[in-house]
Amino acid sequence: MQEASPAIFLVQPVVESALRTRRNVSRLFSLMPPLGLVGIAAYLKERGIESRVFDFNADPDALPELLELLAREKPRWLGLGGATSTFNGGLRIARAAKQRLPGLQVVFGGPHVSALREEILQRFPEIDVLVVGEGEETICRLLESGLAKAAEIPGLVFREANGEPRFTGYPELLPDLDRLPFPAYDKLRGFPERYRLPLFSYPRPPGASIVSSRGCPYACSYCDRSVFRRTFRYNSADYLYRHMLFLHERYGIRHFAFYDDQFTFNRERVVALCEKLVADRLPITFSCAVRAEHVDDELMRLMRKAGCWTMSLGIETGDPQLLARHRSNSDIAMLADQIHRIRRADIQVKGLLMLGLPGETEQSIERSRKYVFSLPIDEFSLAKFTPFPGAPLYSEARRLGEFDEDWDRMDCMSFQFVPEGLTREGLQKLFDRFYRMHFRRPRVWAHYLRMVWRSPDSWRRFFRHGREFLCFAWRGSRD
Repeated sequence: MQEASPAIFLVQPVVESALRTRRNVSRLFSLMPPLGLVGIAAYLKERGIESRVFDFNADPDALPELLELLAREKPRWLGLGGATSTFNGGLRIARAAKQRLPGLQVVFGGPHVSALREEILQRFPEIDVLVVGEGEETICRLLESGLAKAAEIPGLVFREANGEPRFTGYPELLPDLDRLPFPAYDKLRGFPERYRLPLFSYPRPPGASIVSSRGCPYACSYCDRSVFRRTFRYNSADYLYRHMLFLHERYGIRHFAFYDDQFTFNRERVVALCEKLVADRLPITFSCAVRAEHVDDELMRLMRKAGCWTMSLGIETGDPQLLARHRSNSDIAMLADQIHRIRRADIQVKGLLMLGLPGETEQSIERSRKYVFSLPIDEFSLAKFTPFPGAPLYSEARRLGEFDEDWDRMDCMSFQFVPEGLTREGLQKLFDRFYRMHFRRPRVWAHYLRMVWRSPDSWRRFFRHGREFLCFAWRGSRD
């Protein structure tokens, strides 16, 4: 039986710099599947709506193929998702698509447009409508009813007859995430082989990422809340186990990276999942992100037994005054104690930090460096603070420092924001020094030496792209 023509092409745009740099190092470090888009594709399929998925992160040169398929299959809609740094890449695709297929309607979704809403439609005529917030039900209703009934569908920004944008209000959030189908991984070309977890973050490939919750119960100054607002919901342990089992049996996945802000917030859920993994002896490992106040010794031991390989913790900064200014429930002494406990449970620790928060100084950076280097952290990621639309600090950024709002470069790899009292050049030097001093420590190289037998695939990847990785590690910045 012939498959129905897709009603919509769902597209994950690429950061524009990746098109200019064919060997963009961030794509060599890791390449994550667009779980949001394949989740929507699965939801649409349940409602009888067919789709195609194009991931430009995996296929930066896919535009000619996309345009050819548009002309051949003539879908009614083109849907684009993504963050601030990929928005202009999405616009480029939308313009080319409308030129190739006149009458095509373009819908954008994701955190960037959810935060800026009416401003987006005022500035960009090539976009017909926006999906704001949680998108599954909203886009289903849009595709079923069309723009003529947009005013009746919560979660849209559309143009009135006079051309003025109108927001129909936030949609009701899905009450039970367990009712969602598993993402449509089969719509991703080459899954899972072409996708790559971050270097040294897994023992054996292939790996896959999973998001098992939505939102966050905390209120940090730097986090975007435009999609899920101040809610926090999660899948049950049973749903999560079935999801992992499906990926393991269908695609041979052996390591799972949970990209939840608060994986262990509900302790009972994690205990139930881990007990199931232990009882059934599923031959997998996993990594997750946790807050220090939501793990304890008993839970760590159980998670390790179930296959937990790495826990990532948001340290953000080692300066206590700066941390208290931007993060709720900050306690760097408690955080340090928990990091030691995680290591004693034989679980690796990855620290997540930011440089350049409002109020940052040379002294606070030095305090942060000394704090991080005093801890038994196996790896760390040092991001360049960026005030994203939707975060509380976005509206205050220009008052608190110098803010160059170049969306293409707002990917935490450039200092688009410089705190008062510092310069961009000075901040970059401090950033580079932080990384150089990290990689000159013997314990760091001892950790990577252990990875020869603990994560041999990561070393194979490293040697294939050794020059790019070493340049990034030494300089701490991109070309």
